[in-house]
Amino acid sequence: MIKPSNFDATKQYPLFMAQYSGPGSQSVANSWHSTNDYWYQMLAQQGYIVVCVDGRGTGFKGAEFKKITQNDLGKYEVEDQIEAAKQLAELPYIDATRIGIWGWSYGGFMSSNTLFKGNDVFKMAIAVAPVTSWRFYDTIYTERYLGTPQNNPSGYDENSPINHVDKLKGDFLLIHGTADDNVHVQNSMRLVEALVQANKQFEWAIYPDKNHSIYGGNTRLHLYKKMTSFINETLGDKIKEPKPEQKVESQLKG
Repeated sequence: MIKPSNFDATKQYPLFMAQYSGPGSQSVANSWHSTNDYWYQMLAQQGYIVVCVDGRGTGFKGAEFKKITQNDLGKYEVEDQIEAAKQLAELPYIDATRIGIWGWSYGGFMSSNTLFKGNDVFKMAIAVAPVTSWRFYDTIYTERYLGTPQNNPSGYDENSPINHVDKLKGDFLLIHGTADDNVHVQNSMRLVEALVQANKQFEWAIYPDKNHSIYGGNTRLHLYKKMTSFINETLGDKIKEPKPEQKVESQLKG
């Protein structure tokens, strides 16, 4: 948990959750974990509380904890993020009406699902380069955890965001690069079509010729400014800019 430097326990703050949640991964660390930590610190100083939770399926908590998601990617992980948000919302300094979540790649798959399925908890989500249906992802990875779609159709479909667009109530920002070499842009295009046909309003951004990392030239700066603006628009409506301290000038009269 990252709190603002001027944190006041008598006030309420919007909550922004960050996660990846992929099988065997670890995002919670008592150390400087990634370059996103710079961004999280900036958000905290703007008045957000940033929290990361590693749910079931993540690593370094034993084999049973990690393997529980076998054949059901996105089921238990989503449940855990939703329950974590509910628990955090009970803290007196968390504004339960302003909770958001974001993720990239598997994390984008998760943030999409979490907003759709947890529509009574989450106000907004950002999904960058997300898997939206496991039928669109590479077989080496997918079949390792889900088997084949012929043998496990429910595992492929029941927890894929593309099949839960009807549940969208909050604010959703979808981002993808057209040259994604990991999660094909087809994932986002099919999700866009599903959202449109479900008459759901959302925001989205496409980065031409950018791969899964979405970088090059001014791209990263543009990406993070866009995400920050979306967070401020959807969660930061009650955050007021502190008034600058007035400088008192004393005049000596002789």
